[in-house]
Amino acid sequence: MRPIFTRATACVAFLAFAAATVPAAANPAIVIDAASGETLIQQDATRPWYPASLTKLMTTFVALKAVREGRITLDTPLRVSARATSMAPSKMGFRAGTLVTLDNALKMLMVKSANDIAVTIAEGVSGSVEAFANEMNASASALGMRESHFTNPNGLPDSRQVSSARDLAILGRALYVYFPEQAGLFDIGALRLGKRIIPTHNGMLGRYPGADGMKTGFTCAAGFNLVASASQGGKRLIAVVLGAPSAKSRTMLAASLLDRGFVSGGGQGAVTSLASAGGEAPDMRDSACRHRGKASAEFEAQVEDMSVPIPRSFLQAAQGPEGNSPYGAGPAGSPAAAGAMRPSQVATLPRPTFEPIPVFVGPVAGWTGPIAHAQGDTATPVSQAYSANAEEDADSPVKPAPDAQSMRGKRAHKAKAHAARAHKQTAKTEKAHKEKAQKPAKAKPAKAEKPVAKKAKAKAAKRHAKRDE
Repeated sequence: MRPIFTRATACVAFLAFAAATVPAAANPAIVIDAASGETLIQQDATRPWYPASLTKLMTTFVALKAVREGRITLDTPLRVSARATSMAPSKMGFRAGTLVTLDNALKMLMVKSANDIAVTIAEGVSGSVEAFANEMNASASALGMRESHFTNPNGLPDSRQVSSARDLAILGRALYVYFPEQAGLFDIGALRLGKRIIPTHNGMLGRYPGADGMKTGFTCAAGFNLVASASQGGKRLIAVVLGAPSAKSRTMLAASLLDRGFVSGGGQGAVTSLASAGGEAPDMRDSACRHRGKASAEFEAQVEDMSVPIPRSFLQAAQGPEGNSPYGAGPAGSPAAAGAMRPSQVATLPRPTFEPIPVFVGPVAGWTGPIAHAQGDTATPVSQAYSANAEEDADSPVKPAPDAQSMRGKRAHKAKAHAARAHKQTAKTEKAHKEKAQKPAKAKPAKAEKPVAKKAKAKAAKRHAKRDE
């Protein structure tokens, strides 16, 4: 029988793990205190990494900064450009010329992780993707994000676009510190657009007690990334997990790290003081896309080994996002409240049911102000927002942006050499087959039938003769 942990024994057990490192398979990870910016747990937190859709947290930061500076409002309609419609999925699939307010666009960005909406926001705020990327880099530098460089607002594959766990933790904290009134953007469980319900990708919401944001990201090269925030007992922590081999494994590790963070007694200094590791971002496609099953099993086993059960009694007072939380059932002292739960159980809980937040296409009623759009865009608003293949686009795999630089780097030369050797070997084999085919074939002597075969044939002929009568 699994033991029941009290808060005191749980703290002792957790603190025993506090000095343990993140499992090797986990790659970069960090937990910080959102209020103080202190690092509580970290491993390889300054190692360069492809951020994938975690990029959209910086897109949101720059957009909210523009609102604060009075350059745009949340009610300003943004016009979807042809460039935005050309983005690879995940996307909303709106036609060029569609209008969507910045407020609705930010909600779609956080929940759907729509790449076309990211470009629409960038062009509406700065006039072009390139100008917006300059603003992203300026903001990153001002925040102390030393490993980060951005070329696009959505995180589609590009070798030039990198960040780190430390930088993304700094960014997550900055969004809460600078824009506390917009904290609700990051804990939306689902959106309603007409009859369409769009659920969040964040597996922590509604499952982990106190989870209240932020964003997921995935490409084959980046692996499964997550920035997760949770609040318990008036304390908010931010955890970053990069390069996990599956959505389940990133949820497991984030839950385990947050458990340790909430009961840890000390820290490792300010997150901004962590020294840069240098190097290049690795390509995780072998574990995230080619051999995910084996990599996930190994990763999750390591997470389980470094974890202890989550005591529900210790977390009962935590306030989670709206929805059905598995931790809310049962009064204090009941089995439902006192039972323990491991990170693997958190990650495999049924999908929570959320009350969807309504969003819409088009301007707010009575809007007479300007329409934000890309420089030089002369498209007129359209009456039908969705393209014919919007749903198909939304479910397609992520492809690189048209202007992205290859992430293969030096390996491309090896690939070319390998292809050349393979071509040479193929030509050699074909030549040998051709020469062999041109030689006259030698007639093979007929094999004499074995006595047993002769008897079998005779019996068969007799049976057939009798049957034909």
